[in-house]
Amino acid sequence: MNNASAPAPEDLRVFDEVARRSSFIAAAQALGASPAYVSKRIKLLEQQLGTQLLHRSTRRVALTEDGERVHRWALRILDDFEQLRQALGGTPQQAVGHLRVVSSFGFGRRQVAPALAALSRAQPQLQLRLELYDRLVDVAGEGHDLDLRVGDEIAPQLIARRLARNHRVLCAAPSWVAAHGRPATPQALQALDCLVIKERDHPVGLWRLQQGARAWTVKVAGPLSSNHGEVALQWALDGHGIVLRSLWEVAPLLADGRLVQLLPDCIQPADIWAVYPTRLERSAKLRVAVDFLADWFAARGADQGRWD
Repeated sequence: MNNASAPAPEDLRVFDEVARRSSFIAAAQALGASPAYVSKRIKLLEQQLGTQLLHRSTRRVALTEDGERVHRWALRILDDFEQLRQALGGTPQQAVGHLRVVSSFGFGRRQVAPALAALSRAQPQLQLRLELYDRLVDVAGEGHDLDLRVGDEIAPQLIARRLARNHRVLCAAPSWVAAHGRPATPQALQALDCLVIKERDHPVGLWRLQQGARAWTVKVAGPLSSNHGEVALQWALDGHGIVLRSLWEVAPLLADGRLVQLLPDCIQPADIWAVYPTRLERSAKLRVAVDFLADWFAARGADQGRWD
């Protein structure tokens, strides 16, 4: 790409609208401009950068590979402009711009999605994108702003804030307990049917547990395994074995008797964390979002480990 001069912010705004709406006409309507104006600004931007940003067809437009890269940078530049405007205008509690959030499948669907919906209502000028993965994500390297994760194993170079207390517990269906009994020690799990889950960076079939001041590492196995925690949980509910799941997920199932907790003094600490690549004081939108999420979890008692 030709880097002779920096693109104008207005051209980046036009490009962002086209990229998000996959349409010159829809972008023009959102901007209150004509399609010809939008087309002209995109053409000038492509000429300035020396690359094709969009694949054009009669029905829609789509980003090229270079277009994807430029769009990520455009969002950062536009957000920086907005943060500067807010800093000069003294409106730190209003979040404006794009925020890319990532989380795991089950936690993302059950907890993060409703939290972000509430955040969107509170901050209507904030554009939120939630992506769910079954692997550990490189937050900065993959262009994300915020990773909401379960578990205390956080690399030291990352910046993190604990949002809520949580731990994983061992549980099974009453029918399974009636047929197989309760394990008396963590080692006994090695001889029982355990429902193994491969999620994100968690080692497969290796359960690290705490029992008071003592730590256990138990290698477990069973006839059923999955990369999706909700699948394993359903297997447990159906009486197929023992599952190790977060309290945020199983608390209501334990309360109504659909699951029985095993070795109740044996847990796996796994708090809820917000992980981000830049310090909160450098990003108003990120600071507002993290503060909101901390309050959202606290309102549900999750910061005390209750998960009401």
